[in-house]
Amino acid sequence: MAAAALRGLKRPLAAALSSAAAGAGAGAGRAAPAEPLTVRREAAGVRAITLNNPRRRNALSLAMLQALRADLLRDAKGPDLRVIVIAAEGPVFCSGHDLKELSSEDDVKHHTQIFEICAEVMTLIQKLPVPVIAKVNGLATAAGCQLVASCDIAVASEKSQFATPGVNIGLFCSTPGVALGRSLPRKVALEMLFTGEPLSAQEALMHGLVSKVVPEDKLEEETMKICQKICKSSKSILALGKATFYRQMAQDLDTAYKMTTQVMVDNLSLRDGQEGIEAFIQKRKPVWSHSQDEK
Repeated sequence: MAAAALRGLKRPLAAALSSAAAGAGAGAGRAAPAEPLTVRREAAGVRAITLNNPRRRNALSLAMLQALRADLLRDAKGPDLRVIVIAAEGPVFCSGHDLKELSSEDDVKHHTQIFEICAEVMTLIQKLPVPVIAKVNGLATAAGCQLVASCDIAVASEKSQFATPGVNIGLFCSTPGVALGRSLPRKVALEMLFTGEPLSAQEALMHGLVSKVVPEDKLEEETMKICQKICKSSKSILALGKATFYRQMAQDLDTAYKMTTQVMVDNLSLRDGQEGIEAFIQKRKPVWSHSQDEK
């Protein structure tokens, strides 16, 4: 049943919106409602969030960032959500900020709001209790590249490219540099930031910006394989592991080992920690509670 539900996520966006389109067509003479900037679908623990403004190259406008934040936060701690996938409609995954919102026509307060909510969304991804996967099929530039670098896992098609070209238009990609500098070797990140030249999908894989590169026609299948594997594990254990990983990355070696040693002990006290060990010893599949309760 779970596998069938996961296959439901593979329907094209047009099918997912068909009922809405039909409803719009039924009202003769009425203007069709604007399509949502993001489309959220959920089945069998997998939430698919699709950036849905291909005519604007899925730019991270203030409205797009607000919609993405709402989709990420929606019932994030609920028992059913296990993994989030961020994808996009059209040939561009995400072109970064909407430059029309960054012109001198808008005041400093507006510009500050845009960059602050962008930083909030990027850090939120790593604070969520479930893994977040970027499914990239096309170009990801500037803050769009930042979005990919901020996700826990990134699967890209062979045609995908990644760049931070802000320097070429007089707006250095300083905030994307935060995520890039934590995902790539320093000299690779700085070459991207200084020149604006793109990385191919294979180069991005070689340097660690993405986790896997696959043919375009295999992108959905490979992403779902990762999702299905994640869904077989305990949500509470994964949440503990994800939070611990990012926490220890900011610490020195001795502090990191001291902290993670205690986390391992705490992990053993959880109901699912003991259930997993008992199931392994008894040669059976574990029955997860997905709770943070102690044994």
